[in-house]
Amino acid sequence: MKNRIVISFAVIASLFAGCSNGQTKSTNQALEAAEFSEKIKETPNAIIVDVRTPGEYAQGHLSGAVNIDWKGADFGKQMETLDKSKPVFVYCLSGGRSASAANKMRSEGFEQVYELKGGMMKWRAANLPETTNGSPVSEGMNRQQFEQLVNSDKLVLVDFYADWCAPCRKMEPYLEEISKDMADQVTVLRINADDNKKLMKELGVSSLPVLQLYRNQTVKWENKGYVDKETVVKTIQSTK
Repeated sequence: MKNRIVISFAVIASLFAGCSNGQTKSTNQALEAAEFSEKIKETPNAIIVDVRTPGEYAQGHLSGAVNIDWKGADFGKQMETLDKSKPVFVYCLSGGRSASAANKMRSEGFEQVYELKGGMMKWRAANLPETTNGSPVSEGMNRQQFEQLVNSDKLVLVDFYADWCAPCRKMEPYLEEISKDMADQVTVLRINADDNKKLMKELGVSSLPVLQLYRNQTVKWENKGYVDKETVVKTIQSTK
């Protein structure tokens, strides 16, 4: 009887150990920018995958990164060309697409997949290097130009967005309505984060979407993430 009990406990222990090991292996590895950079340096011949669009990639990417567009029709086919036994480092602009791509890779048998938490926006905020393979890059609007646009007695609602950002696209129609219906109260200014990387860094905008409401260069209200039209309208009407 005692032997049976010992054996039973041993079996149970081994089962728990197996579950524990499996969980550890599949644990998400989302690293802050500095950690992501150091991990790449520590990994010989690191496989770095930029899952943004080719246009975004051309505007600046990590050295040595290959571009496999997460939303491209051939993502799965290109992914299969990578060595599943080696560590893979995945990133996008703000972390959403890379998280989806990393989960897909794990489900397809990739053993170690590291994500850049916050994407290129956090990478740039940390002053880490990127390359364009020698291609000239437009820095977009500068800080002085931006401050001139928000230097007004009239309210200025600034929408920081990107074309690939789903919440941004969802908010766009009602922001256009506000721009027309409330033109006497507020000016709506939409700024594409992909085209204005330097400005995003200087303003500390490291996620999307972001709305900021200005009067005379002063931020009166800010919202990060999706927000409905009713809340925005009420905020505009109540801001003095």
